[in-house]
Amino acid sequence: MKTAVRFYSRGGNTKKLADAVAQAVGTEALDLSVPLEEYVDILFLGSSIYAGKPDQAVKEYIAANAEKIGSIANFSSAAAKKSTYAGVKEAADANGIKMIEDQFFCNGSFLFMHKGRPNEEDLKAVKEFASKILAQYNEE
Repeated sequence: MKTAVRFYSRGGNTKKLADAVAQAVGTEALDLSVPLEEYVDILFLGSSIYAGKPDQAVKEYIAANAEKIGSIANFSSAAAKKSTYAGVKEAADANGIKMIEDQFFCNGSFLFMHKGRPNEEDLKAVKEFASKILAQYNEE
């Protein structure tokens, strides 16, 4: 099974999560400037909320790489709003890509909010999330 980890991060919070996911699944976390070179069964896709939704770059990445993505596993961080799942699912649906229902979300630090997040506990939890997704996929 082929996996890839891609992320969009302005402040570095989602990058921290992406690096932990990549460690758990045995690959490298790359930002959205790196297109998929080959088909992946699972794309672990990390993003955050900006102005109430995932950045447009996330939707554009999904559209540009749609033929190379089997399923998307969403992980995200944000200071104020919750998960990017709904926005990423909308883009996945528009491109005929299956969205894995399970997701990971944690708060990310921004200015005075959620200082120190994601923390070691969050990084451990996102690794467990990624390992769980792989295990479930291998059972199917």
